[in-house]
Amino acid sequence: MESILTLLSAGILEALEPLNFGMILLGCTIGLLVGAMPGLGSVNGVAILLPITFLVPPTAAIIFLAAIYYGAMYGGAISSITLGIPGASTAVATVFDGRPLAQAGKADKALTAAAIASFIGGTISIVLFTLFAPPLAAFALKFGPPEEFALMVLAFATFIGLGGDDIPKTIFSILIGLVLATVGLDIISGQPRLIFGDISGFLHGVNFLVLAIGIYGIGEMLWTLETTKGEVTVHKVKMSIKAMIDNFRDVKSYIGTTTLGSTIGYFVGTLPAAGATPASLMSYGLAKTFSKDPESFGKGNISGVAAPEAANNAASTGSMLPMITLGIPGSPTTAILLGGMIIWGLRPGPLLFTEHPDFVWGLIGSLYIANFVAVVINIAFIPIFVRVLTLPFTILAPTIYILCIVGGYAPTQTMHDVWLMFLFGVVGYLLRKLNYPVAPAVLAIVLGPLAERSLRQSLLASQGDMFTFVERPISGVCIFLALVLVSYPLIKNFRARRSAKAASQS
Repeated sequence: MESILTLLSAGILEALEPLNFGMILLGCTIGLLVGAMPGLGSVNGVAILLPITFLVPPTAAIIFLAAIYYGAMYGGAISSITLGIPGASTAVATVFDGRPLAQAGKADKALTAAAIASFIGGTISIVLFTLFAPPLAAFALKFGPPEEFALMVLAFATFIGLGGDDIPKTIFSILIGLVLATVGLDIISGQPRLIFGDISGFLHGVNFLVLAIGIYGIGEMLWTLETTKGEVTVHKVKMSIKAMIDNFRDVKSYIGTTTLGSTIGYFVGTLPAAGATPASLMSYGLAKTFSKDPESFGKGNISGVAAPEAANNAASTGSMLPMITLGIPGSPTTAILLGGMIIWGLRPGPLLFTEHPDFVWGLIGSLYIANFVAVVINIAFIPIFVRVLTLPFTILAPTIYILCIVGGYAPTQTMHDVWLMFLFGVVGYLLRKLNYPVAPAVLAIVLGPLAERSLRQSLLASQGDMFTFVERPISGVCIFLALVLVSYPLIKNFRARRSAKAASQS
């Protein structure tokens, strides 16, 4: 422990050197803006700015890119809350309750909760990273295809609670998402499937951001225009010192879900190819499932903002763990970071800690500093962010549509995805009118490809034996927990009906 504290202290001192600290400030600020822009996100931000880092030493370069990654995790919540458009896939779950809070004139409350939860999630994950890097990396390696599939099943099970009492609608929504996740090329045979005749645009599948921006951007605007008949009232948000103090006092109401989200986020982030998006969605599902007031989720529950924001920040740190200790990227962004490290002659793996300790501990120290810098910048800019909501709707609506089009075009740069985004917008609007939950469908299209790949790999390795998922300890525990979570709302409904029946008879 003493040696770890000594190395960490040296790493923090290195991160505070003028050049490195300047890189942290610049990276967090750019990341905040990149994360807030729909369609960009941390992956594009890090990829675009990677060539610029050749102007500085390797340690400062990686610190800069890591700070962009960190800032983008914070920034994704901004457009999710203020405009209802996810800045990145990692911030989709933040829309569920962040947007209703903003519409109720509580955008400052939602933005503050997102910033504080992100800070808590980042802090918990960095401490875990510092203390348990080697053993956690070894544990993550034990996750083969059966364990990954069982974890995906567990994620779907947590979202059964998102449908409230209407479990069939939730399952239907999940199935729609799974169908959309299979569009494109078969992962084993390479044959095209569900490409609707011969539409070439579907060969690359349905891009997740296109679906999310369509449903939550275009769909939300259509719903707003119908329900308000064009007469949209702008909620004035009064920013004051007293309001900020009250927002900080609210932390105690969501500290439990924030801690849970941080732990889940970090663990899921350490799994190769999982990333922050599944972590944030799983965290939201669990927060609702175990909430004392699950009905308020989706209508402006502050815990619904805190849980996913804590999870996606924790996952961003967690995804760096397999990259540094094993040389396996835990997310698309860390894959770019890995490429940058190799370019600079730094080979990630177990030997990195012994061959380049100054670099490793400088990077870990920079995460502590970046976490603090990002939350300060975020909170300082909240008064500016909430001013977006004071714009007249005649200006705000076209701006949102333009951002949606840019966000839909950016990932693949094809007009096919722009038209598809508008189609999803109409579908999202209709699902809302019919009172179908769209969050489970969003989860399914994210986890669908991961679940399919793990399922088919597992069945190929076991020669079709389905018991492979329950014979292995980790996957068996995940399947058991999934069954418990699916049974929980069913038992709860059964008890409620029995109590109501007993009350009516008496």
